[in-house]
Amino acid sequence: MSPSPTRIAAAQPALVPVDSIKGRGSATAMPHRFEQRQREQVDDGWGSLDQEAAEEHLPPATQVIEELAKKIVTTNQSPDISFDYSVNPYRGCEHGCIYCFARPTHSYLNLSPGLDFETRIVAKVNAAERLRETLASPRYEPRSLVLGTATDAYQPVERRLGITRRIVEVLAETRHPFSVVTKSSGVERELDLIAPMAEQGLVSVYLSVTTLDNELARILEPRAAAPARRLRTIKALAEAGVPVGVSVSPVIPFINEPELERILEAAAAAGASSAFSIPVRLPWEVNPLFQDWLQRHFPDRADRVMARIRDMRGGNDNDPRFGTRFTGEGVWAELLQARFVRAVNKLGLRDKRRPVQLALFQRPVRPSAQGSLF
Repeated sequence: MSPSPTRIAAAQPALVPVDSIKGRGSATAMPHRFEQRQREQVDDGWGSLDQEAAEEHLPPATQVIEELAKKIVTTNQSPDISFDYSVNPYRGCEHGCIYCFARPTHSYLNLSPGLDFETRIVAKVNAAERLRETLASPRYEPRSLVLGTATDAYQPVERRLGITRRIVEVLAETRHPFSVVTKSSGVERELDLIAPMAEQGLVSVYLSVTTLDNELARILEPRAAAPARRLRTIKALAEAGVPVGVSVSPVIPFINEPELERILEAAAAAGASSAFSIPVRLPWEVNPLFQDWLQRHFPDRADRVMARIRDMRGGNDNDPRFGTRFTGEGVWAELLQARFVRAVNKLGLRDKRRPVQLALFQRPVRPSAQGSLF
């Protein structure tokens, strides 16, 4: 009988926090939950450990891994999500938001949800072609679609690759309704496409604004646009006639939670017409990564933050149940929700998504397998 593989406990935070890396949210390439091997450093007598230690102090560069996707439209199976389809042009995200619920998806690639998630970005270079094929299928039924649910479609690498741009071109051509949630000002590049779509009720954009504090933003989401820049993007979109909302998500107790009302006020002043908010979630490897981040940046309140999170999650670090995972439960979750509702009502913001316009969809011509000779 073969011995069972040694699994690395991904649910436990590091006992001794390591130094932060400038421009990165995570400080380590922590092993993922499927890891079956443990690695131990051994000195080979040639000073290799000293060399590795020196190399670890170098900021990790971003690597782009090109992928030919077999499928690009994902169908939502969750009963507590308001959209039916999602399209993710990338896997991983260079923004490096420490709280990102999508970090554990890198585990399926045998990569770390820590540094790998924000430094090894998989680019689905044929995404637009796959989308066109899907929309052309007679079996396809247009429904609500969100662009960038497990990644930011406008992360820095998009400026060079333009994968999201080509996807939006297909959606504009076919008049397929969609929404996008982003922390980037890069969405302004698409105004030539989305402004006409907005006139037909086909598009809405949500800017994620988690803090107005530049110093907090630098460590919380190190490579995303600065808070003031995101507010300017809200203004630019609103002035162009694009329905724009604000996502104050996640709300982290004692970190950005005190800013909730001020963020909503700033977004409304910039032109946001709607808002939503979700308490912080800590699924799988996000939990130890987040707790390590707390110990590195807020050791004085780390225990208090986690205690309040557990108060809203039934005594646990995370609650994955449908119906409560996006709201939390208990008195603190109810108070947080009451603050949000009071603020949006005062500011005249909607907290419900706009109805989706499906009647204008025009199915594209199905790509020919052989192509034309003339």
